[in-house]
Order: sequence, then C-alpha cells, then structure tokens
Amino acid sequence: MLVITVGGVESFDEGSSEFVVRGGTPLELEHSLVSLSKWESIHEKPFLGKESKTGAEVMSYVRCMCLTPDPSPELFYKLSKENFEAVDQYINAKMTATWFSDAPGAPGSRDVITSELIYYWMITFQIPFECERWHLNRLFTLIRVCNVKQAKPKKMSRAALAARNRELNAQRRAQLGSTG
Repeated sequence: MLVITVGGVESFDEGSSEFVVRGGTPLELEHSLVSLSKWESIHEKPFLGKESKTGAEVMSYVRCMCLTPDPSPELFYKLSKENFEAVDQYINAKMTATWFSDAPGAPGSRDVITSELIYYWMITFQIPFECERWHLNRLFTLIRVCNVKQAKPKKMSRAALAARNRELNAQRRAQLGSTG
C-alpha cells in the first residue's frame, strides 16, 4: 500500500535536514487486481494494454486504487507532480525478491491481459482470492512461479548436455584431485 499526502505544504525541517509535508490529506492507494478490475469495468478496455492512457484515465485509475473511505472528489485534482511520480514508482515497483532468468530471444505472450484473465490464472493455479489485494506485480510473480513449477522440464540439446557433463566432470576431478 502507498500512502501519499495531498494538498499539504512542503517545507524544510532544519533539525532533521529533510523536506517535510505539513497539513494535507493522506490517501491510501493500492495497485491490485481489485483496482484493475474496477478501472476496466468503468472504461471497458484493458488497463495493461499497450495503448497509452489519457490524463482522465490515469486519474480514474488513481481513484480506483484509493482505499481511503469517502475521499473528497476535489482532493484528486490537488494531486501534485510528486504525487503522480510516487504513484508511478509504486505501480512499477517489483515488490518481490524473486527473479527469473529469461532465455534470450524467448517470445513474449501475445495475450491481452485483463482482470478476467488474471482471475482465470488464479483459479487455474488455485491461488486464493485474498491475493487479489496484493500488489499486482507480486501477484504476477506468484502466477509466473506457479507456471514455471508446473511446466514440464525442457529437453537439453546435445551440445548443452555435453557442456554440462564436461562441467560436472571437471568439478569431480577438482574435488578428488584426479586427472581423469
């Protein structure tokens, strides 16, 4: 969850040597499958598509992300450039320690990703629906881990198999102090 302060006055605190926002209203935001579903039900198009969003659509997504109960509609018009940058950083954050080693030249998916497709993946991998409130990138990572773990192992080429065997033999020779 991201908490931003909207409409506050920024000043420099000499004691802590930091910029501090005084006043303003805190907004709690969540980039999740729930937010995505809300936005797609309003705009009837995929949020995660390659098509760029208008300013009004971006503002609409921030409203869909909002967890703060009954925020004033005018509050969203007071969002600063820094607020939008914080939201953008939050949306693009990895939010996990998991990493993948992608094969070079591997084709990407051509599917248009919508909230319904993500729910389908959750059902397929038996991911509990409580995860719909996770940060969306973390949920995507979990789905990808499930996909990788359930996939059949790829057969190694003859050259890759020979290289692996050479490496294993070299390690064993080094461990045993043998020459062959």
